[in-house]
Parts: sequence; structure tokens; C-alpha cells
Amino acid sequence: MTAAHETSTRHQRAFPYELRSFPVQFVDGEIPGEVAHWIQAVALGFYGNIPTPEMSKHYVETERVDARVVTGAYLNGVATPAGAWGTDYPVATYAYHRKTLNIGADDLLPVHQITAVTVRPSHRRRGILRAMMSSDLAQAKAAGLSIAALTASEATIYGRFGFGVATHECEVEVSVKGGIAFHNPAAAGHGSVEVADALMILDLHNEVFAQVHDSTYGSIGRHDMYRLTASGRGSYESMEAVKNIRAALHYNEAGVVDGYVTYKPLEDSARSMVEIVDVLAATAEAYLSLWNFLGSLDLIDCIKWNQAPVVDPLEWAMVSKRDYKRIKTEDLLWLRILDVPAALAARPYQQDGCITIDVRDPLGHASGVFRIAVEGGSASVLKVDESENAAGNEPELSMGVAELSSLYLGGVSAQTLVAAGRVHEHHAGAAARFDALFRPAQSPHCLTHF
Repeated sequence: MTAAHETSTRHQRAFPYELRSFPVQFVDGEIPGEVAHWIQAVALGFYGNIPTPEMSKHYVETERVDARVVTGAYLNGVATPAGAWGTDYPVATYAYHRKTLNIGADDLLPVHQITAVTVRPSHRRRGILRAMMSSDLAQAKAAGLSIAALTASEATIYGRFGFGVATHECEVEVSVKGGIAFHNPAAAGHGSVEVADALMILDLHNEVFAQVHDSTYGSIGRHDMYRLTASGRGSYESMEAVKNIRAALHYNEAGVVDGYVTYKPLEDSARSMVEIVDVLAATAEAYLSLWNFLGSLDLIDCIKWNQAPVVDPLEWAMVSKRDYKRIKTEDLLWLRILDVPAALAARPYQQDGCITIDVRDPLGHASGVFRIAVEGGSASVLKVDESENAAGNEPELSMGVAELSSLYLGGVSAQTLVAAGRVHEHHAGAAARFDALFRPAQSPHCLTHF
């Protein structure tokens, strides 16, 4: 997750900061001072509780599993006023870990996941975020990563660094008083659902998520903290167990767990309501069966879920579609292409064809004119130099790398972005041909905040 606010300034000041990066780890069983101070700075930026030594240890234990590397911007050669945080505390924070993204191919695509971005209010508008972002993205590309990703707390910051919204999630409320009536009850009756101790999720999460990740287009890898939050056994804020959290497991016909749901009652709700903490289902049958279980809970009027997909099979499975209500929709996964040929060649395509696009990148990683040729569902992507461009490979569409990154999973169409004034069509019908190439087999959905 990222929380930073920085706007450009016309008059550039001196840059009295040093960027330092280091892994989140213990040294001789202790938390290094630089890690402890970095954790304090992140808590400040996200308005979190002041980390206790126990919470800091908890943080390090989980983040080292993901091999998280963090960066801090430190005042260099500048004294701080008496009583203020010293120069051993970063004025800005940044972190990354690396997982995979489901792009619909047989292999999951390695991705550079950015998180914990903050800039202290008293040090904004001085180019710190740009310095951290520019350095990190350059290193990620040099390491062979073709795509970076983040989830943003603020929606207006990251477009200028080339990030584009790729998936959305919905907050929904599903009325379940009297149960859920399905058009095809058998579709929600495969396998079995049984109540389990929420502690079971600590051990089951990674195995079940791996199944879901492999089968969910747009899914991105989860960090270790998810095991704890899904089971109600900890978070970045507290190590205290969540009260009244419950769990149910779905078993397929072979008796293997292929899904689960954890949930808790909302005590301050005007209605008798249960909120889903986490739900994972490796198959459509497991998903509907878990919802059938939720609909059978006694004394419950409504189920609330904050991470529903934009295209949800449940909505179309219910006899009373009106009982499925979207409360709001927000952006979730932001992508940033670093290497156009590598990223575009990695994903599958539903239709063959060719198109030439001009991509502009404010940081220079993905700039150029590229010819995309798809045959047999696979693409070859060549960068066209100026002489080739003049010889008949003129671009048919022009766009920024943020727009191309939004188009990458097919969550939005080029025709929509043309209508929005964000993509320029040089030849009539080019956007439609682009969409025919990039149209995904299913709607992308990300299950992970980070």
C-alpha cells in the first residue's frame, strides 16, 4: 500500500537527502536500529499506532518471509531542531517485494510490488518521491522485471510515474435473510462446507491461495501477513486476536480443501450483518458453495464484502439479483510496464493480428514505437526505429505508458480511453483492432492489497 502526496514545484531546491536501502531482517536476533526507525516512520505516514517492540518484531518476522527490501530518505548534512526526530529516522519511506502476476499464461509473470510509500509532511514537494521511484524502477528493470505494481491509498499520485489502474474491486452487500435462492441449486452444492477453527487458516492459506492464484486472471502474489489477517491472528496494527472471527472450509469431491471463508459479525450495524474477512475459492463450485453456506447463517440479514470482483458469478447465480447490491467500486491494482516487448510478449492473446503503437514514458523505460504481431495467440513485439517508422510503420495509436499499463489486462478498452481523450487514434478503427487483440478471456480480478 502506498500513501504519499507530492506535487511538482517550479523552483527546484537543493536535495539534502541520502537514499539508503536495506533488507527487513534480524541481526543477531535483534531488530537493527535502522529497521526499527523505518517502521516508526511508516506508522507515522499511515497514521498507525506507535509500534511497540513486540509489534516491530512481529513486522520483521512476517516481512523477512517475503524478502522485503526497504528504502529510506535521510537528511544528509542537515541538523534537526532539538526535540525533533533525528537524522536516523527517514523523512520518507519506500519498500518492495517480488511475487507473481497471473496474466493468463501458463507461467505466472514475475512482478515488482511497491508498498509502504510515505513522505513526511514537512519534507514534501522536494523531489523525494520522484528520486525513490526513479531509482527503484530503474533497478527493477535492470534486474529483468518487466512490470511493477502497487495498490494506492491516493489515486492522483502515481499516474505521472507511469502507473495505470488495471483492476477494480467492489464493496457489496448481499441480502441473505431466508437464505440465497440459486437459479441452479446444484451449482452451489458441489462438495461440502464445514465449520473450522480460524486458526486452521494459518496453515491452509498459502496452499489454498496458490490454487486460487493459478486460476484467477489478474491475481497478484500475497505477502505473508495475509495468513494472519485472514485468520484473525494479527495485522500491521495489532497482535491481538480478532474477536468472534469464524471460518468454514470447502472440500471438493475428493475431500481436498479448495476454498475457505473467514467472517465476523458487525456489531455496530443497524442490521444483523456479517462481514467477510477473506474468501478464497479455487473453483466456481467452491465459490458458490461457500456463499450458499453464508446464506444459511441463522439470524443474519446481510453479508458484507469489501473485495468483490467487478464481474461476480454470485450476482448472476442468484434468483433475486436485486439482493446483490454494489455500495461502491474503487481501483485496486495499478500496473507499470517497464519493458514493453517483454511484458506484451508474456501474455496470451485471443485473436491474431498486428498493430503499431507509440508509447510515451515520463521516465524513459518504455518509450518508443512498437509493432505488435500476434500469431497463434502469441505476440512478437519489435521496437521500430525512426527509419523503419518512415518506411511504413507509422503508429496507429499513441498513448502514455500509464494507459498501456491499464490496457494490459484488458480491464478497460482502448476505445474507452480514446473517448476519454487519453489515447490518440491515428487511423480509424485502430482502437477496435487493438481491443480485439487485447480482449481477455475473463474479467481481471486482484485479491490482494499490499
